[in-house]
Amino acid sequence: MAPVHSERIQSRFAPLFQPNLSARLTLIGLVITLGFILLAILAPLLQGWGIIQDPTASLINPIHAAPSAEHWFGTSREGYDVFARTLFGTQVALKVVLLATAMSLMIGVPLGLLSGYLGGWVDRILLFLMDTLYTLPGLLLSVTLAFVVGRGLLNAALALCVAYVPQYYRVVRNQTVSVKSELFVEAAQAMGASTPRILSKYLFLNVIPSVPVLFTLNAADAVLVLGGLGFLGLGLPAETPEWGHDLQQALDALPTGIWWTALFPGIALTLMVVGLSLLGEGLNEWLNPKGDLV
Repeated sequence: MAPVHSERIQSRFAPLFQPNLSARLTLIGLVITLGFILLAILAPLLQGWGIIQDPTASLINPIHAAPSAEHWFGTSREGYDVFARTLFGTQVALKVVLLATAMSLMIGVPLGLLSGYLGGWVDRILLFLMDTLYTLPGLLLSVTLAFVVGRGLLNAALALCVAYVPQYYRVVRNQTVSVKSELFVEAAQAMGASTPRILSKYLFLNVIPSVPVLFTLNAADAVLVLGGLGFLGLGLPAETPEWGHDLQQALDALPTGIWWTALFPGIALTLMVVGLSLLGEGLNEWLNPKGDLV
């Protein structure tokens, strides 16, 4: 049995090491994602060491200065240092996105387990509610909630969270419905195992492989939605270094040749979305080679 077990492990991890295009793209996504995480960690340290300026401190002069040795990415109309804003925007984006996706995971996964296992009226009510939310465009739903809850980091995460709960619910529910008919679940029921024990020990571990994929792909989408909220003037306070807000502020300057205030936040937003998307697709191929989870 040992050789068979070893072969299974090797086949499971083989896509990570095969020199094919998919593995290379996954590695690129991982490197980009880890790079942004590293930048988010280094940002306050670099400010403390005096290497970068306070991203919320408006400079009296110069305003709309081109990139130079003093201001690597130039300065904005408000006198902000664009490099500092772009760097700290990484930290803000990761905080909001990770909080939003974690909240939606903690809500959607338990609801999906309960709905799929219990069935009946509980399943019908939850399925109706989640399908209703799922039909609404994520950006529209987030914009509406942002109007209701107001600005702030936690409020922005909450506005994003509601859009992703139905996705976790639907995937976990469908997997639970499939797994609960397996013999090991029926054996646990016959032995008198409680519902919480069956959900946590027998069902959760069998439906969880799809969750990391959803988490990563939702994070990529959340970066775009957060940028959209910032572009519309919602989500976070105006002085907060956030890429969407900075892009909106840069629009008026573009016709006058002030390109740097839009270029660098736009590149950062695009790179983070690409990195998370490539990582999510790679995880999906590794955890779900048959394509039946996500």
